[in-house]
Amino acid sequence: MRGKRNWRNSSSMGMSMWLVFVLTLFSILIILLHMSFSTISISISNSLILKSQSHLTTSSQAPLLPVPPEKPRGKIRNESKLDQLSSRPKPLVTQISCDRTPSRYDLCQISGPTVVDPFTSTFLTMGRTAPNKSTMVEKIKPYPRKFEGLIMARIKEVTLISGPPGPPCKVHHRVPALVFSAGGYTGNFYHDFNDGFIPLFITVNTILLDQDFQIVITEGPDWWTSKYADLLRMFSKHPIITLKHDTATHCFPSVHLGLITHGLMTINQTLLPNSKTYLDFHGLLHEAYSGHHNQISMPKRPNRRPCLVLVSRNGNTGRRIINQKEMIREIKRVGFDVIVFDPSAKTSLHDSYALISSSHCVIGVHGAGLTHSLFLRPGSVFVQIVPIGVEWAADVFFGRVGRGLNLEYIEYRIRVEESSLVDKYGKDSLLLKDPHALQNKGWPTKTMDIYLKEQNVKLDLVRFKGYLKEAYRKAYKFMRTHRFPPKRKQKY
Repeated sequence: MRGKRNWRNSSSMGMSMWLVFVLTLFSILIILLHMSFSTISISISNSLILKSQSHLTTSSQAPLLPVPPEKPRGKIRNESKLDQLSSRPKPLVTQISCDRTPSRYDLCQISGPTVVDPFTSTFLTMGRTAPNKSTMVEKIKPYPRKFEGLIMARIKEVTLISGPPGPPCKVHHRVPALVFSAGGYTGNFYHDFNDGFIPLFITVNTILLDQDFQIVITEGPDWWTSKYADLLRMFSKHPIITLKHDTATHCFPSVHLGLITHGLMTINQTLLPNSKTYLDFHGLLHEAYSGHHNQISMPKRPNRRPCLVLVSRNGNTGRRIINQKEMIREIKRVGFDVIVFDPSAKTSLHDSYALISSSHCVIGVHGAGLTHSLFLRPGSVFVQIVPIGVEWAADVFFGRVGRGLNLEYIEYRIRVEESSLVDKYGKDSLLLKDPHALQNKGWPTKTMDIYLKEQNVKLDLVRFKGYLKEAYRKAYKFMRTHRFPPKRKQKY
């Protein structure tokens, strides 16, 4: 009985082990079959993709692309965006912008590579334009007298174009361009500074602060760049480009067009990022025109009498001093040494600066010649003789210079009987008795010519002597505290 039981037990155990073996083998076969079907499925998918790519290659002539391994969708989307951003070339967007809100000037800028066609005075962008934007065209007359239509009609207009490709570049520049016109009133010494160099000083200290740049002149007289070469070098070390005489296309990394003005003969330090003043502008003039060898031989003079420079208008139309010889004798009696300065377009600026900056007092009738007061040393004396009807202009044009340079500024406003207009129009004429009421109705050329071109001055020397004595006291004090240059010239 016991033997049978042992046999049965061993038989049951053998059957159990065999059953486990069969089940395990069956599980392995199922796993292998599943793996085989997966492999077949992937092969079929790859085959279909390859066929599809083969079809695309045949139709579009594009190269066959490898099939990327499958990844989770979220990662594929994220990496796809990153790949697009990193592989896509960054577009160089060149933009044209203009500010036409100021009443006295327009400003335009091309903020990207630009080619200049001198034949057509056209500035064309070279970079890619912003997407979905059509061709952009702007025009500007880069001269800071926008308010004066008569003179602006004579200023050459330049064109700015963004969109179509420009001509090939022949001359490459690594610095931006500052473009403006030297036309208009250029040639009048006052306007050369009021419409030219003072706005240039303001513009450089506003939008090109501490930057190297290239000056490009759209137009101007042939002598302009040579006459003012030393002053222009104070702004830019690069040769001046004048489009009127140029035949080559020039390329710049960016371009600024137009000059900023703060008003007539005005430098408003509150509008400048670096708070520059007239004294800084005077320093620029000093750097440009001092330290050069002067061709004028001046005789030595003892440092006993202050030197007065009389800016003469002899040879000019209007505002001449009729009794100038008697005036000079009176000036000498008061205690001055007198030098008569009669500047012309050919007068050397180095010599002019040497003369004016070494004097203790400058005196003259309102006119462009008094722009030389910019050369005076701060603290010296400046006397402006003001004819009838030009009181406002006298203060705005040269009174501002006197105050800006910390000069001892004195105005001598003539009376009706000192004006030559009294002989023609009579002392009771509205032209003489109340010029402001007449000017309030406008300042037409006919009226302006009466005051500026028809009028001469015959000084009341008794009355004028009081002003001379005041000027002498201030000039003498200035002389005692400032070195008197050893050389002078009696006639200039």
